[in-house]
Amino acid sequence: MIKTLRRSFTVTAMTAITVLLLVLLGGINLINAYSVRQENRVLLEQLCASLRFAPTTDGLVPGADGASSAELPAPPEFAKDGLSDAGAFSGRERHLRGFMQQEIGEDQRRAALFFTAAADSAGSIESVDLNNLSSIGEDEARALAAGVDPARQSGSVGAWLWQRSPNRGGGSTLVFLHTGGARNAMLRMAVLSLLGGAIAWGLMLLLVLFLSRKSIQPIAANMERQKRFVTDAGHELKTPLAIILANTEAMELRQGESKYSRNIRAQVERLSGLTQNLLALARADEWRVEESAEDFDLGALTDETARAFRESAELRGLTLVTDIAPGVEVHGSRQQLGQLIGILLDNAVKYCADGGTIRVALKKEGGKGLLCVRNTVSDQSVPAERLFDRFYRADESRSTKTGGFGIGLSAAMAIAESHRARLTAAYEGDEIVFTLKI
Repeated sequence: MIKTLRRSFTVTAMTAITVLLLVLLGGINLINAYSVRQENRVLLEQLCASLRFAPTTDGLVPGADGASSAELPAPPEFAKDGLSDAGAFSGRERHLRGFMQQEIGEDQRRAALFFTAAADSAGSIESVDLNNLSSIGEDEARALAAGVDPARQSGSVGAWLWQRSPNRGGGSTLVFLHTGGARNAMLRMAVLSLLGGAIAWGLMLLLVLFLSRKSIQPIAANMERQKRFVTDAGHELKTPLAIILANTEAMELRQGESKYSRNIRAQVERLSGLTQNLLALARADEWRVEESAEDFDLGALTDETARAFRESAELRGLTLVTDIAPGVEVHGSRQQLGQLIGILLDNAVKYCADGGTIRVALKKEGGKGLLCVRNTVSDQSVPAERLFDRFYRADESRSTKTGGFGIGLSAAMAIAESHRARLTAAYEGDEIVFTLKI
């Protein structure tokens, strides 16, 4: 139980931390990508604006007459307060408008990697200007320019952002800005953030494991005190119960059996059974399957246990049917699994509808043993998952006519968990089905 609590605490905490890291790092990278993209777009708009207001020669692309495009004057629309055109383009005056208020400075514009292509009114490429770029040739530049959609004014092609700027003499100028450096920077940041997140996740896991031990200690101490109380109380009850039973037998030898002595004997036996179940349940968390684990035939164990309950089923007018496949080998404690099967069969005999049928089936499925114990029931008002709760019984009046204590199925679940097996309950038609997959 303590290990289960620690595991649940660790899983819950690490799930929250994982979600937090994903949201935080994902948000940072998305904001960074948005900021860089907006910065590139503003830079491209400025380059296009400089071309629109630069003087042209015979309708050619600005810069095609031998002047570098980077030396083109700034558009007068950016002039402000009597500043020169170059001053109007300085980072003091031009800012990226958007989520991140970053400056686009003159040095950044001069360092931009871009080329221009002149297109006529039909969209055919007439010339290209590669003065600000040396990484591609003229043919590749023409191919890029010719591949854009003539109906669009801007877009992206691979690592290039492009925008169309109409010429005063007709036609248009396409400006292609290379954004490969920015994309590599974004990728590098994403990789570094992922690596940092992984390191942070690992450190948080170590911290959570340490804190889980500290946080579970008070709960573990409380559970240990409860377990010790149940164990001590159970052992203390054994002696007076044995004395009461011995005195009852002596009284019957001297005075003969009576309804009073029978009642005393029945209640003593019932209390003795309850004490044994409480002790078994208290020791459930201490079971160590490895100490008594072995490979054995679960089919032979199931058949042997079913034969032991056949007589009690017949006394109640019930039919017990078995369908056990041979050779179903499992690894575990034969004694504990035998107790689990016995609990399921005892529960079926006690709560089966009058004249009903109990079916026990065992087969191999997916490399594991699959045991099903089903019996007909007359009342299905109780949720199936509640049947494994301690001291819970379908009979709300807790009458003693069935002889149950409401902890048998809890003990069965504890045995299944100690074997890392799965025990479930479900209603199917007029039957309750308990399934053990081990």
